[in-house]
Amino acid sequence: MKKLFLFTALSLFSSANSEMEALYLKNGCNGCHGMYGEGMGASPRLQGVREHVLLRRLKDLQNGKTRSAFGTIMISFAKALDENETKQMAKYLSNLETKVDEDRYEIEYEPAGDGGS
Repeated sequence: MKKLFLFTALSLFSSANSEMEALYLKNGCNGCHGMYGEGMGASPRLQGVREHVLLRRLKDLQNGKTRSAFGTIMISFAKALDENETKQMAKYLSNLETKVDEDRYEIEYEPAGDGGS
């Protein structure tokens, strides 16, 4: 019985996790925050931030509050999340880990160059 409960709990977590990953990618979050929420440029790191902190920040954004001028773009993304998605996204982001992939940022160029830079 314990094994069944554990399997069910893990399956539900995995399902919710993949839904949040799909939503993260669909909304283009990775374009600014990185594939694993590691942060890029002016976009803050989301990976590993405590769940309650992320939840508070998402709710602030939903109420139109941001910590910087760059954050105003996030208001519409946050407002698009329903209450359950907001909680699940905070949980998802707090558990993100960078997967080791040495080639993920390597860019291949053709010998003739990129044709326009």
